[in-house]
Amino acid sequence: MNDDRFKGLGVVVTGASMGIGRATALALGEAGANVVVNFRSHAEQAEEVVERIREFGSEAIAVQADVASLESVEATIDTCVKEFGQLDIAVSNAAYSDRELFHEADVEGFRRTVDVTMWGAFHLLRSAARQMISQGKGGAITLVSSPHAVIPVPRSMAYNMSKAALEHMGKTAAIELAEHHIRVNMIQPGWIDTPGERKFATEETLQKASANIPFGRLGQPQEIGDAILYLCDPRNEYMTGANLLVDGGISLPWWANRGSAAPE
Repeated sequence: MNDDRFKGLGVVVTGASMGIGRATALALGEAGANVVVNFRSHAEQAEEVVERIREFGSEAIAVQADVASLESVEATIDTCVKEFGQLDIAVSNAAYSDRELFHEADVEGFRRTVDVTMWGAFHLLRSAARQMISQGKGGAITLVSSPHAVIPVPRSMAYNMSKAALEHMGKTAAIELAEHHIRVNMIQPGWIDTPGERKFATEETLQKASANIPFGRLGQPQEIGDAILYLCDPRNEYMTGANLLVDGGISLPWWANRGSAAPE
Protein backbone atom coordinates (compact mmCIF):
# COMPACT_ATOMS: atom_id res chain seq x y z
CA MET A 1 0.00 0.00 0.00
CA ASN A 2 1.39 3.41 -0.97
CA ASP A 3 2.34 5.84 1.76
CA ASP A 4 1.76 9.55 1.16
CA ARG A 5 5.04 10.38 2.89
CA PHE A 6 6.93 8.84 -0.02
CA LYS A 7 4.41 9.44 -2.80
CA GLY A 8 5.97 11.18 -5.78
CA LEU A 9 9.50 11.23 -4.40
CA GLY A 10 12.30 10.55 -6.88
CA VAL A 11 14.67 7.77 -5.86
CA VAL A 12 17.86 6.18 -7.19
CA VAL A 13 19.00 2.79 -5.84
CA THR A 14 22.28 1.40 -7.16
CA GLY A 15 22.78 -2.33 -7.60
CA ALA A 16 19.01 -2.75 -7.47
CA SER A 17 18.49 -5.81 -9.67
CA MET A 18 19.12 -8.38 -6.93
CA GLY A 19 19.62 -8.87 -3.20
CA ILE A 20 19.51 -5.92 -0.83
CA GLY A 21 19.24 -3.38 -3.65
CA ARG A 22 16.23 -5.17 -5.10
CA ALA A 23 14.52 -5.35 -1.71
CA THR A 24 15.22 -1.66 -1.11
CA ALA A 25 13.83 -0.59 -4.48
CA LEU A 26 10.70 -2.65 -3.86
CA ALA A 27 10.22 -1.26 -0.34
CA LEU A 28 10.49 2.32 -1.59
CA GLY A 29 8.28 1.64 -4.58
CA GLU A 30 5.62 0.00 -2.44
CA ALA A 31 5.75 3.03 -0.14
CA GLY A 32 4.87 5.27 -3.09
CA ALA A 33 8.23 6.52 -4.37
CA ASN A 34 9.24 6.58 -8.03
CA VAL A 35 12.40 4.52 -8.43
CA VAL A 36 15.37 4.40 -10.77
CA VAL A 37 16.48 0.75 -10.63
CA ASN A 38 20.19 0.83 -11.39
CA PHE A 39 21.94 -2.29 -12.64
CA ARG A 40 25.18 -3.13 -14.40
CA SER A 41 24.76 -6.59 -15.89
CA HIS A 42 21.43 -8.14 -14.83
CA ALA A 43 18.99 -6.40 -17.14
CA GLU A 44 16.25 -9.04 -16.96
CA GLN A 45 16.19 -9.00 -13.16
CA ALA A 46 16.14 -5.20 -13.15
CA GLU A 47 13.11 -5.16 -15.43
CA GLU A 48 11.36 -7.59 -13.11
CA VAL A 49 11.91 -5.13 -10.24
CA VAL A 50 10.52 -2.32 -12.39
CA GLU A 51 7.38 -4.33 -13.17
CA ARG A 52 6.83 -5.15 -9.49
CA ILE A 53 7.11 -1.48 -8.54
CA ARG A 54 4.64 -0.50 -11.24
CA GLU A 55 2.22 -3.08 -9.87
CA PHE A 56 2.33 -1.11 -6.61
CA GLY A 57 1.13 1.95 -8.52
CA SER A 58 4.47 3.76 -8.46
CA GLU A 59 6.68 4.65 -11.42
CA ALA A 60 10.00 2.94 -12.12
CA ILE A 61 12.64 2.66 -14.80
CA ALA A 62 15.74 0.49 -15.15
CA VAL A 63 19.01 2.30 -15.90
CA GLN A 64 22.22 0.49 -16.80
CA ALA A 65 25.32 2.12 -15.31
CA ASP A 66 28.63 1.05 -13.81
CA VAL A 67 28.94 3.00 -10.56
CA ALA A 68 32.73 2.91 -10.88
CA SER A 69 32.24 5.63 -13.51
CA LEU A 70 31.40 9.08 -12.15
CA GLU A 71 29.99 10.13 -15.52
CA SER A 72 27.63 7.14 -15.58
CA VAL A 73 26.37 7.88 -12.08
CA GLU A 74 25.83 11.54 -12.93
CA ALA A 75 23.85 10.47 -15.98
CA THR A 76 21.73 8.18 -13.79
CA ILE A 77 20.90 11.08 -11.47
CA ASP A 78 20.03 13.23 -14.50
CA THR A 79 17.71 10.49 -15.73
CA CYS A 80 15.90 10.41 -12.39
CA VAL A 81 15.33 14.16 -12.52
CA LYS A 82 14.21 14.02 -16.15
CA GLU A 83 11.76 11.17 -15.53
CA PHE A 84 10.47 11.99 -12.06
CA GLY A 85 11.12 15.73 -11.75
CA GLN A 86 13.45 15.59 -8.77
CA LEU A 87 15.82 13.52 -6.66
CA ASP A 88 14.77 13.10 -3.05
CA ILE A 89 16.40 9.83 -1.96
CA ALA A 90 19.58 8.05 -3.05
CA VAL A 91 20.72 4.65 -1.83
CA SER A 92 24.27 3.45 -2.54
CA ASN A 93 24.10 -0.32 -2.49
CA ALA A 94 26.21 -1.53 -5.44
CA ALA A 95 29.29 -3.47 -4.37
CA TYR A 96 31.81 -5.97 -5.66
CA SER A 97 34.08 -8.36 -3.81
CA ASP A 98 36.64 -11.03 -4.56
CA ARG A 99 37.76 -13.15 -1.62
CA GLU A 100 41.46 -13.87 -1.69
CA LEU A 101 44.46 -13.46 0.56
CA PHE A 102 45.70 -9.94 -0.10
CA HIS A 103 49.25 -11.07 -0.87
CA GLU A 104 47.97 -13.53 -3.48
CA ALA A 105 45.06 -11.48 -4.81
CA ASP A 106 44.67 -10.55 -8.44
CA VAL A 107 45.42 -6.83 -8.40
CA GLU A 108 42.81 -6.03 -11.03
CA GLY A 109 40.11 -7.74 -8.97
CA PHE A 110 41.36 -5.94 -5.85
CA ARG A 111 41.11 -2.59 -7.62
CA ARG A 112 37.70 -3.44 -9.05
CA THR A 113 36.42 -4.06 -5.52
CA VAL A 114 37.63 -0.64 -4.41
CA ASP A 115 36.39 1.06 -7.59
CA VAL A 116 32.84 -0.25 -7.17
CA THR A 117 32.48 -0.48 -3.40
CA MET A 118 34.26 2.71 -2.32
CA TRP A 119 34.45 4.96 -5.38
CA GLY A 120 30.99 3.88 -6.51
CA ALA A 121 29.56 5.01 -3.19
CA PHE A 122 31.43 8.31 -3.47
CA HIS A 123 30.18 8.87 -7.00
CA LEU A 124 26.55 8.46 -5.94
CA LEU A 125 27.05 10.50 -2.78
CA ARG A 126 28.64 13.38 -4.68
CA SER A 127 26.21 13.34 -7.60
CA ALA A 128 23.14 13.06 -5.38
CA ALA A 129 24.33 15.80 -3.04
CA ARG A 130 24.97 18.22 -5.88
CA GLN A 131 21.50 17.62 -7.30
CA MET A 132 19.80 17.93 -3.92
CA ILE A 133 21.67 21.15 -3.14
CA SER A 134 20.56 22.62 -6.46
CA GLN A 135 16.95 21.72 -5.69
CA GLY A 136 17.13 23.40 -2.28
CA LYS A 137 14.65 21.02 -0.62
CA GLY A 138 16.92 18.71 1.35
CA GLY A 139 16.97 14.96 0.85
CA ALA A 140 18.13 11.63 2.22
CA ILE A 141 21.15 9.57 1.21
CA THR A 142 21.83 6.09 2.60
CA LEU A 143 25.11 4.24 2.15
CA VAL A 144 25.03 0.47 2.57
CA SER A 145 28.04 -0.43 4.67
CA SER A 146 28.93 -3.69 6.40
CA PRO A 147 30.37 -5.07 9.65
CA HIS A 148 33.45 -5.56 7.44
CA ALA A 149 34.05 -1.85 8.07
CA VAL A 150 35.17 -2.67 11.61
CA ILE A 151 35.88 -6.42 11.53
CA PRO A 152 39.04 -7.42 9.59
CA VAL A 153 37.49 -10.43 7.87
CA PRO A 154 40.27 -12.53 6.29
CA ARG A 155 40.43 -12.79 2.49
CA SER A 156 38.41 -9.59 2.16
CA MET A 157 40.95 -6.80 2.53
CA ALA A 158 39.75 -4.72 -0.44
CA TYR A 159 36.13 -4.99 0.68
CA ASN A 160 37.01 -4.34 4.33
CA MET A 161 38.96 -1.17 3.58
CA SER A 162 36.32 0.04 1.11
CA LYS A 163 33.54 -0.23 3.66
CA ALA A 164 35.68 1.43 6.35
CA ALA A 165 36.32 4.33 3.99
CA LEU A 166 32.63 4.48 3.11
CA GLU A 167 31.70 5.08 6.74
CA HIS A 168 34.10 8.00 7.15
CA MET A 169 32.85 9.28 3.82
CA GLY A 170 29.25 9.19 5.02
CA LYS A 171 29.90 10.88 8.34
CA THR A 172 31.99 13.61 6.75
CA ALA A 173 29.25 14.21 4.19
CA ALA A 174 26.64 14.33 6.95
CA ILE A 175 28.51 17.24 8.55
CA GLU A 176 29.08 19.08 5.30
CA LEU A 177 25.50 18.66 4.06
CA ALA A 178 23.64 19.40 7.29
CA GLU A 179 23.22 23.07 6.39
CA HIS A 180 21.40 21.94 3.26
CA HIS A 181 19.11 19.62 5.28
CA ILE A 182 20.46 16.64 3.36
CA ARG A 183 20.67 13.65 5.66
CA VAL A 184 23.38 11.03 5.19
CA ASN A 185 23.13 7.75 7.09
CA MET A 186 24.74 4.33 6.88
CA ILE A 187 23.44 0.83 7.47
CA GLN A 188 25.47 -2.27 8.36
CA PRO A 189 23.66 -5.40 7.21
CA GLY A 190 24.95 -8.58 8.76
CA TRP A 191 25.08 -11.92 6.97
CA ILE A 192 22.22 -11.67 4.49
CA ASP A 193 20.96 -14.40 2.18
CA THR A 194 21.74 -12.81 -1.18
CA PRO A 195 23.05 -14.01 -4.55
CA GLY A 196 26.33 -12.32 -3.64
CA GLU A 197 26.75 -14.56 -0.59
CA ARG A 198 25.85 -17.65 -2.60
CA LYS A 199 28.68 -16.76 -4.97
CA PHE A 200 31.07 -17.89 -2.24
CA ALA A 201 29.21 -20.64 -0.33
CA THR A 202 27.02 -23.70 -0.87
CA GLU A 203 23.60 -24.13 0.73
CA GLU A 204 25.09 -26.63 3.19
CA THR A 205 27.86 -24.21 4.19
CA LEU A 206 25.39 -21.37 4.68
CA GLN A 207 23.09 -23.50 6.81
CA LYS A 208 25.93 -24.64 9.07
CA ALA A 209 27.40 -21.17 9.41
CA SER A 210 24.07 -19.45 10.06
CA ALA A 211 23.49 -21.71 13.06
CA ASN A 212 26.33 -19.85 14.81
CA ILE A 213 24.65 -16.47 14.43
CA PRO A 214 22.94 -15.54 17.73
CA PHE A 215 19.55 -15.42 15.97
CA GLY A 216 20.31 -18.76 14.32
CA ARG A 217 19.68 -17.74 10.71
CA LEU A 218 20.80 -15.52 7.86
CA GLY A 219 19.03 -12.21 7.44
CA GLN A 220 16.65 -11.65 4.55
CA PRO A 221 17.06 -8.82 2.01
CA GLN A 222 13.57 -7.49 2.80
CA GLU A 223 14.62 -6.91 6.41
CA ILE A 224 17.40 -4.62 5.22
CA GLY A 225 15.15 -2.95 2.66
CA ASP A 226 12.66 -2.11 5.40
CA ALA A 227 15.45 -0.70 7.58
CA ILE A 228 16.66 1.50 4.72
CA LEU A 229 13.07 2.67 4.25
CA TYR A 230 13.18 3.80 7.89
CA LEU A 231 16.42 5.73 7.34
CA CYS A 232 14.93 7.46 4.31
CA ASP A 233 11.60 8.24 5.96
CA PRO A 234 10.93 12.02 5.91
CA ARG A 235 9.67 11.74 9.50
CA ASN A 236 13.22 10.98 10.60
CA GLU A 237 14.67 14.28 9.40
CA TYR A 238 16.66 14.75 12.64
CA MET A 239 18.63 11.57 11.97
CA THR A 240 21.93 12.08 10.15
CA GLY A 241 25.43 10.65 10.45
CA ALA A 242 23.96 7.52 12.04
CA ASN A 243 24.99 3.93 11.43
CA LEU A 244 22.21 1.38 11.82
CA LEU A 245 23.36 -2.17 12.61
CA VAL A 246 20.98 -4.92 11.45
CA ASP A 247 22.86 -8.19 11.85
CA GLY A 248 21.03 -10.69 14.06
CA GLY A 249 23.74 -10.26 16.69
CA ILE A 250 26.65 -11.45 14.53
CA SER A 251 28.80 -8.51 15.70
CA LEU A 252 28.39 -9.54 19.34
CA PRO A 253 31.20 -11.54 21.01
CA TRP A 254 31.25 -15.11 19.72
CA TRP A 255 30.49 -16.50 23.17
CA ALA A 256 27.50 -14.22 23.82
CA ASN A 257 24.90 -16.84 22.87
CA ARG A 258 26.71 -19.87 24.28
CA GLY A 259 26.25 -19.30 27.98
CA SER A 260 29.99 -19.39 28.60
CA ALA A 261 32.30 -16.90 30.21
CA ALA A 262 34.29 -14.41 28.20
CA PRO A 263 37.61 -15.74 26.91
CA GLU A 264 40.62 -14.92 29.06
